[in-house]
Amino acid sequence: MRPLRISAISYLNTAPLMWDFEHGNAGQDFEISYTLPSNCARALQAGTADIGIIPAAAYTSIPGLAILPGVAIASRRPVRSILLVSHMAIEKVRTVALDTSSMTSVALTKVLLETFLGGGRTFHSMAPDLNQMLAACDAALLIGDPALQVDRSRYVSLDLAEEWIRHTGKPFVFAFWAVRQQALDPARAKDALAEIFQRSRDHGLEPASLDHIASQWAPRLELTEKDVKSYLTESIYYQLDEPCLEGLRLFYRCAAEIGALPAAPPLHFLVAATHRAQAGAVPSL
Repeated sequence: MRPLRISAISYLNTAPLMWDFEHGNAGQDFEISYTLPSNCARALQAGTADIGIIPAAAYTSIPGLAILPGVAIASRRPVRSILLVSHMAIEKVRTVALDTSSMTSVALTKVLLETFLGGGRTFHSMAPDLNQMLAACDAALLIGDPALQVDRSRYVSLDLAEEWIRHTGKPFVFAFWAVRQQALDPARAKDALAEIFQRSRDHGLEPASLDHIASQWAPRLELTEKDVKSYLTESIYYQLDEPCLEGLRLFYRCAAEIGALPAAPPLHFLVAATHRAQAGAVPSL
C-alpha cells in the first residue's frame, strides 16, 4: 500500500494534533504537507491529499469524505484566534473584510451577523492584512495565528466562538480530520487509522509536549510560553464529542438557512462503532 497523504495546517492550534507525526513514528507511514485550512479542503477535493484537517464548512461541499472520530479543533469558551476586529462598535459596522484563509470562520461570521447581530452587512474577501482590511472596510475577520497577534486593546473586537456560545449555548467546531473514502485500501485497518490520530492528539497534549510546543511557538508569535499553553489547553478543545456534534449540526443548519453554506450531508464517520460508543447515533441533517 502506498503511504496516505496528509494535508495539515501550519497553525499553532494544530501542533498537538501533529505530535506523533513530527516527534514519533507515525510520520513514517504518511506523506505530510502543510498549508492553510482552505487549501487542505482543496487538496482533498482535488485528490492530491487523502486525509486533511479540514474546516468544518468544507464537509458540506466535498463528497465522499469520512470523519475520523473523536478529534476536532473546537471551542467551549472564547477561542482568541477567530476575531472580528473594528475601530467602531459592531452595531455600526456595515462592511466586513473576510480573511480568505478559512471557509468556516467566514460562514460563522455571516451566521452571527445575519442571524444574531442585526444583518444588513456586505462582505468582501481579502488577504489577512489587518491594516489593509480596515482601510477598505468597517471590520475585519482574522483567524489563526494572525488573530492571536492582534493587540485587542487598540480595537473593538468580537471573539466569534464566544459570540456563538452566547447565542446558542453550544460549542463551536472549527475543523476536524477527514479522509477520502476512495483513498482507503480495503486491507487498511480503519480502527487503527483512527487510533493513530487520536493517539497523536493525546500525546501532543501531555505536559512535556505542551512545554516543547510553547518553547517553539512563543517566539514565532511574540507571545509568552504561558499564553501559548493557556491557548492550547483552555481556548481550544480537541474532542469531537456529543456536545460538539450538536453545535456542528446547528451551525450547518444556520449557515444553510442564510445561504452561507450548502445543505450539509449526513455526518459519516470512518469507524461507525467507535462513533456510536462515544457519541450516540447521529441523525441525518
